[in-house]
Amino acid sequence: MSGLLLDPWFYAAAIPAVILVGLSKGGFGGAVGFVGVPLMALAMPPVQAAAILLPILCLMDIVSVWTWWGVYDRKMLIDMMPGAVIGIGLGWLTAALVTAEMVRLIVGAVAIIFVLRWVYLQMRHGANHSAEPNRAVAAFWGTVAGFTSFVAHVGGPPFQVYALPIRLDPKVLSGTAAIFFAATNALKLIPYFALGQFDTTNLTASAVLVPLAPLSTIAGAWLVRRMRPELFYPFTYATVAVVAVKLLWDGITGLL
Repeated sequence: MSGLLLDPWFYAAAIPAVILVGLSKGGFGGAVGFVGVPLMALAMPPVQAAAILLPILCLMDIVSVWTWWGVYDRKMLIDMMPGAVIGIGLGWLTAALVTAEMVRLIVGAVAIIFVLRWVYLQMRHGANHSAEPNRAVAAFWGTVAGFTSFVAHVGGPPFQVYALPIRLDPKVLSGTAAIFFAATNALKLIPYFALGQFDTTNLTASAVLVPLAPLSTIAGAWLVRRMRPELFYPFTYATVAVVAVKLLWDGITGLL
């Protein structure tokens, strides 16, 4: 057994990280699943944390897609997925140049502007204001989501910058996000393997944490199915705001 699996701090950081990511994968908590890598990075290098978490994310994706089977927005997926593929490719090409701290800083800034814009629109147009789908905008944010997901597993905020203003039914939004990130994370397996991140230690650590994945994902879906839209959207925007502040803090302190 590797030293990592004998370290109690590994479990203290990884167990809550996987549970929070699972709740997010189930649709509860919006982008709050980003905390997985930063939490695990308290006990190991961030790159290793991302590599350990990726196979678990893929299992959660399977559970999430199964949970929300048949409930999704086809147009949003068609509009966003090509950009996501491009973003993953850009992340792979620039993996040696772009740090996770830089990505967190950029995503945090975008997310906080996004939340402030939502607050402004709510004050000006009311709580039921929604945006129209736009293929070009969807492709752009799909690319950003693919890139940030590859570098630091923080694809949630860019995805929600596009998806949340359209105000889909919460169940449809959760199902669409499940398929989007299932495809995105599956594609990421290829470059992560090519970069040598799936060694015996990391895969063993992933296997130890796997039992938490389906349970936490199903719990997140259970909570979403019982939330009304008028509660779901303010709650989700609030979690994006918290995520944005944390990303900005991590990015600034990391670069300094």
